[in-house]
Amino acid sequence: MFWDPALYRHPQFLGGLRDMLPQTPGTAAWGLMTGVAMAKSGLSLVESLAMALLVFAGSSQLASLPLLVAGAPMWVILATGFCVNLRFVVFSLHLRSYLVHLPLVRRLVTGYLTTDMSYAILTRRFPTAAPDEAGRQGQLAHLAGSCLANWLAWMVPSVAGIALANVVPARWGLGFAGILCLLGIMSTLATTRLRMVAAAVAGAVAVAAYGLPLKLNIVLAIGVAVLACLALENPPRRAEKVSS
Repeated sequence: MFWDPALYRHPQFLGGLRDMLPQTPGTAAWGLMTGVAMAKSGLSLVESLAMALLVFAGSSQLASLPLLVAGAPMWVILATGFCVNLRFVVFSLHLRSYLVHLPLVRRLVTGYLTTDMSYAILTRRFPTAAPDEAGRQGQLAHLAGSCLANWLAWMVPSVAGIALANVVPARWGLGFAGILCLLGIMSTLATTRLRMVAAAVAGAVAVAAYGLPLKLNIVLAIGVAVLACLALENPPRRAEKVSS
């Protein structure tokens, strides 16, 4: 996807960049603190850089670091990362109609680069997938622009955090800026009552079940919210009375 020069010449590419720019300060702060956390967790320089470049998932990285330090079994670390990132399964289902026409390799690259915010920005700008080739190219160009801005805003500060781990104290709590950034962009998607219900139910369940191990409260929150929305969207129909 992102090696197609036509995407960078498309007007929607700059549109994607502009739409992502307001979110980059929060992303940068979060990336910086994640880099600091990786460096101070005991990972080597090579391991920290590899995790930053290959994983590219802030919440999953932060959730797995204490487990790595504690020497937890690999299955526990993988299960934790899977649970924390389970929301991307929902994102992928929604994005299928936007990307299904692409070859497998390009879909995989797009999946790696697409984050919460780039997904939210794309679906807010284009609520439905374009039916024609020109429209699909514009949507891909917009996604490429937002993903590039987001990747740079995350990766550069993350690497800087690894290099400057002894200069930037973790007690600054800059990572919370990333959470606020996510809350801000996700709030703009609450455009229907059903979406508001989904957010409220998921948030309430996640907080109520916070004590569950392996971040399973996130999995439970997603499941309950999905079931609640399905029930509201497709209420059971009363059996029609058949006149005798």
